[in-house]
Amino acid sequence: MKKLFANKGVVTFLGGVLCIIILFFAYRYRVNKEINPISVPYAKERLEARAEITEDKVGTLKVAATMVTEGVIRDKKQVIGKYVNYNTFIPAGSLFYTSSVITWDQMPDSAWSDIAEGNTIVYLSATSTTTGSFIYPGDKIDLYFKTTDNGKLVYGKLIEGIKVLAVKDSTGAHIFKKTAAQKDFATLIFSLSEDLHLLLRKASYVSGEIIPVTRNQDYCKNKDCTKVTSAYLRNLIESQVDSAVQDNTSTKNNQVKITE
Repeated sequence: MKKLFANKGVVTFLGGVLCIIILFFAYRYRVNKEINPISVPYAKERLEARAEITEDKVGTLKVAATMVTEGVIRDKKQVIGKYVNYNTFIPAGSLFYTSSVITWDQMPDSAWSDIAEGNTIVYLSATSTTTGSFIYPGDKIDLYFKTTDNGKLVYGKLIEGIKVLAVKDSTGAHIFKKTAAQKDFATLIFSLSEDLHLLLRKASYVSGEIIPVTRNQDYCKNKDCTKVTSAYLRNLIESQVDSAVQDNTSTKNNQVKITE
């Protein structure tokens, strides 16, 4: 054996063979790493926008690891029970992407699926300039009312503890969070009991301004504190509406001419 390894030709040959073996396994390892199949979920059928992704609609298949980009969902549990985003659909056989799968809470208009019975959805025009801050879904706000009474300025809190259900920009698109390209909000959406809804409608009818004011996250956190906070403002609004109705009725009567 010593004589065999003392032969330079044999050593060179064995070294070459060893190098080839090492290169072969290194190449095989690299290839296997690149094409190593992993299991990912896929849609068994076409899933329309806002559809719930149930277990019977999800299958798994093995694909090369190189095909799984950053946005691909790899775990079946991360899609079952979720929903297809409202602005897209998922074709049959397609992989699931994080941009196309959302939770029910993230679904626009899902917030008013569980509002209190008898409540009415209210759309209020506002901007961050008029409110002094940006408002997001889930925030609590108070509504202030500004008007005049016998030539004197009246300003005070009318309704407090309102939870914002949704926020839309000027194009009607929902706002979930502030981004660099995000437009300013234009509409706040919330719900009120019918009596508060009618009061707010009356306040918008008379000569006055409704001003939303943002509160902190702990404001009325563990209770429903939505209520009128000023009997004076409520009575003032009611009296102004009654006066406006009487003036309008009187004007119409004066326009009627009775002839024989």
